[in-house]
Amino acid sequence: MSTVETEHPRADPIAGEVESPLARLTSEQIEELGREFDAIHDEVFADLGDRDSRYIRSTIKLHRQLVLAARAMLLGSRYRPLWLGGTAALSVAKILENMEIGHNVMHGQWDWMNDPDINSQSWDWDTASPADAWRHSHNYEHHTFTNIRGKDRDLGYEIMRIDPHQKWHPVYLLQPLYNLLLMGFFEWGVAMHDLNGEAILAGEKPKAQVIDELKAIGVKARNQIVKDYVAFPALSALAGLAAGRGSRKSAERSFKSTLAANFTANIVRNVWSYSIIFCGHFPDQTYTFDEEEVAEETRGGFYVRQLLGSANIDGGPLFHLMAGNLSFQVEHHLYPDMPSSRYAEIAPRVRDVCRRYGLPYNTGPLHKQLGTVHRTILRLAFPGGKVRPKPGPYRPEPV
Repeated sequence: MSTVETEHPRADPIAGEVESPLARLTSEQIEELGREFDAIHDEVFADLGDRDSRYIRSTIKLHRQLVLAARAMLLGSRYRPLWLGGTAALSVAKILENMEIGHNVMHGQWDWMNDPDINSQSWDWDTASPADAWRHSHNYEHHTFTNIRGKDRDLGYEIMRIDPHQKWHPVYLLQPLYNLLLMGFFEWGVAMHDLNGEAILAGEKPKAQVIDELKAIGVKARNQIVKDYVAFPALSALAGLAAGRGSRKSAERSFKSTLAANFTANIVRNVWSYSIIFCGHFPDQTYTFDEEEVAEETRGGFYVRQLLGSANIDGGPLFHLMAGNLSFQVEHHLYPDMPSSRYAEIAPRVRDVCRRYGLPYNTGPLHKQLGTVHRTILRLAFPGGKVRPKPGPYRPEPV
């Protein structure tokens, strides 16, 4: 993605700005909170074992079964029921692979298994982003500098104004439009974002490195295009040719219908991934931080910043699976290396810490979270804007 200009925190106060809950905690409270969150992490990792490894292996097996079923149905994609079934199965498979498998494996959540195949350094995923570039921009940059203005490039992905502290530029008038394009082609947007256009324009990135990274994206792009828009449509064309007893028309129809199915599945995956990720970072509930606030950040302060800068999405087990358990974005940002299947288990303990320290626990249904994200993108396309109201300390709902 290209960048408008380097975004730094504005010096002038922003309308509606409220004091961060981080400022209300004493240094002793922050350190004690840090020890409590460390203890949760250590207890979970001491308990990892067979049920966890069975979970990821069974999820990978499910993904492969879905892909096989989808590809088999799409051999007959010229028939509408098979097109619909194959497209739906392939969409689900791509979502599962992208969210629960690829994202989380490359976070190192399953490295403790010492499996050479299910490993953060060897895994590659069915998306346009080269694994090495994504691990640096996401695992290191984003998870280290979460919501720090001027440091976390995921705040608006370098092309959108999603926080009123960001200086307005006329190009942002177009962000409601290119936000829709980003939604549909999210995997390609992320791949370009990984290049770090800001560093390229500033001359901070060696030309040789830029060329190498562009080549890596080119290789991924070629593989994606050949797989989804040439190879599998060609297989369907051969099946159509055989079923049509050599009919060229039948082969062409099969090729085009499978290509359309693959394109649709990629769009569905992209829109879903975009929605889950944006809901975890940009709804009204989340806080952003300037560099001065975190200049002398301790381990406990790091945990509080991750807690305040993330938001969950309410849902059931199937929803959480399809979201890659990033619907537990709060827990994921506290423990990015923890197996995602454990987030639901630790969520009550995280909420209890929030209750006792007077901190918010950001969560809400998908329609609410996504609605506030799009409202922010639309409003901040124009000059001005104010910080939206923030939730108060977490209070358990009465039983």
